[in-house]
Amino acid sequence: MRRALLALLALAAAAAIAFYFLTIPVTVPASALPNHTPDAENGKYMFTAGGCADCHAAPAGSCDDLDIEDEEVLAGGRCLKTPFGTFHVPNISPDKKTGIGTWSTLDFVTAMKRGVAPGDVHLYPAFPYTSYQRMTYEDLIDLKAYLDTLPAVSNQTPPHELGFPYNIRRGLGLYQRLYVDGEDFSPDPDASDEINRGAYLARGAGHCSECHSPRNVLGGIMSSKEFAGARNPEGDGTVPNITPSDDGISEWSEEDIAYLLETGNKPDFDTIGETMVPVQENMAKLSPEDRKAIAAFLKSLPPRPDAVVKKKAEKSE
Repeated sequence: MRRALLALLALAAAAAIAFYFLTIPVTVPASALPNHTPDAENGKYMFTAGGCADCHAAPAGSCDDLDIEDEEVLAGGRCLKTPFGTFHVPNISPDKKTGIGTWSTLDFVTAMKRGVAPGDVHLYPAFPYTSYQRMTYEDLIDLKAYLDTLPAVSNQTPPHELGFPYNIRRGLGLYQRLYVDGEDFSPDPDASDEINRGAYLARGAGHCSECHSPRNVLGGIMSSKEFAGARNPEGDGTVPNITPSDDGISEWSEEDIAYLLETGNKPDFDTIGETMVPVQENMAKLSPEDRKAIAAFLKSLPPRPDAVVKKKAEKSE
């Protein structure tokens, strides 16, 4: 009995040591930052492409309100209700006490590339750094420069409301081992410059796959079903399949997609709704060339059947 207890304690100690080392935060070294003069105008463009205000701008009413009073007031406060719990979107204004006003450029890049905040704090992937990691260092430096020009707002958001084991931040190190490598977007040598530009925007700043792809039990995107649709993480219904399959956008032309991104109008004369509205409004502010590039990228994806079996009520809509 004593030997069994000692063996159990030894195993528990070994597991704790392994957990500690596997979850050590990985940060970006200062040597990785290029010698780049920040361009706040390009940073604003990346801010728009990434839809940063859609989550971080203070909601007009309750934390569930989709409307925002001012997209430059990044005081946070919105709720993101997911199967893992409720996330309270943080303040990312330049306020030094409740925002990110004390963050250096390296701190910011590390958060975007590695999902680690100052103090070696793991960030939850409700903040889609699994996509943002694909952005170039130059674009991230420019984005930080733009954020620094926005008003500092004092607003302390509440802590996330998560159950066990998701409330153990340290465990996010295991998730990051699986889904975060901090590498820039890698262009496809067999694709056109236009498709690669669209892929960079959609997979990086635009983080399209974060909503349009199903996830596994760990919350990681299922790569074999990427862009093939998913359950709406914040409510009923599904997020549509945007691959060029019969279940997706096979009948849409590149012009149809680009026009939807510009106007919100579908080829069947319907309009988009709900959470896609602010995304489309951001896409409308991009250049026509970039909207066309995103359309070309989506049409280049492998056709995939719907990743989510729709309920009868959803099929009849």
